[in-house]
Amino acid sequence: MGKIIVNGGNRLNGEVNISGAKNAILPILAATIIGGNESTLFNVPNLRDVEIMVKILNSLGCRVKYMEDIMWIDSKPLNKVEIPEELVREMRSSIIFMGAMLSRIGEVKISYPGGCEIGPRPIDLHLKALRELGAEIEESHGFIHCRTKGLIGTEIQLDYPSVGATENIILAGVGAKGTTIIRNAAREPEIIDLQTYLNCAGAKIKGAGTSVITIEGVDKLIDVNHNTMPDRIVAGTFMVASAITEGEIIIKNVIIDHLQAISAKLREAGCLIYTDEKSLKIIGPKKINPIEMIQTLPYPGFPTDMQAQIMALLSIGTGTSIISETVFENRFKHAEELIRMGANIKTFGRIAVIKGVKELTGAKTTAKDLRGGAALVLAGLAAKGETIVENVYHIKRGYENFHLDLKKLGADIKFIKA
Repeated sequence: MGKIIVNGGNRLNGEVNISGAKNAILPILAATIIGGNESTLFNVPNLRDVEIMVKILNSLGCRVKYMEDIMWIDSKPLNKVEIPEELVREMRSSIIFMGAMLSRIGEVKISYPGGCEIGPRPIDLHLKALRELGAEIEESHGFIHCRTKGLIGTEIQLDYPSVGATENIILAGVGAKGTTIIRNAAREPEIIDLQTYLNCAGAKIKGAGTSVITIEGVDKLIDVNHNTMPDRIVAGTFMVASAITEGEIIIKNVIIDHLQAISAKLREAGCLIYTDEKSLKIIGPKKINPIEMIQTLPYPGFPTDMQAQIMALLSIGTGTSIISETVFENRFKHAEELIRMGANIKTFGRIAVIKGVKELTGAKTTAKDLRGGAALVLAGLAAKGETIVENVYHIKRGYENFHLDLKKLGADIKFIKA
């Protein structure tokens, strides 16, 4: 899938518009199959993960039209129960089709999911919850076969506020008889967006964004139009791009509340941040302050999806910073690539200690996962000389036109196809 080449040293300046959120659109695309209705979705990002979801929808018999950032889906023709293994293995989010398919036709056959290699992300919570709702689940030879003669609403206590499990339960609960209550639910804004889409289609869900979500099962859904929320992680990545280059960037189409944890840490690092209703301006500091401790946590804590990018920033800080990764246990693969560029980082299990260096030096690096790849590009923006980031297909999973947006802001950057 090619490589990105960055010549560092340019101060970024200008405006960037944030596209729709990857982590919001993926569960919504799964949700489109529940009602056998038509959905028109706006602000749909052009991402590799979205392409895979569209292939899954097509494989199930749905009709999909996609033009620029608008997608139309007709799920009436859905006529399959098995999701192709090669698509599931490319993307973990495909697992949320389980709840939607059980809601729609009472059966699904799916392989164990793939995606970024950032440590074990067991789907036990998903399977336990679906069983509580009345699904019979057989697991064999890497495949999961779920069936039900009818889901029945129940109370589900999650051991951990898993985003994917919360979404799967919501999708299943929409088609279940009676009331489903999720306790210790994930509170991420993307779950609110899923609730908004489903309620517009006629579902009866309340409580998204809190730890208790209630879903009243309904018999049918209606055609719906929905505008996808902006991507808070893409916005946070551009905030770090400004910070790491002493830049001055205006970031448009954002929801300020979603960025509070990121903004707080960037202010600690010395950034100036000004906000209005739907945009913010961030000015990078001449010297990056170290941050005593960053701990990744479920929302509204500091997002694990921003950990790699903040590590790149702190690698040129003026002292020692500590990052504690509490969400995924194998999410420091970018550290060894940053070390190639001259960073002084030591990892101990889920703890990373970053001693800031005066400057990074361009090097040949490899993106091991989506956010780690973005972090290497950010490091390249500040490094002396040329940085090459290979395996950029990871980056394309979650960033639309990343190198082009950075180029418009003044970066010396180009993408070369393989």
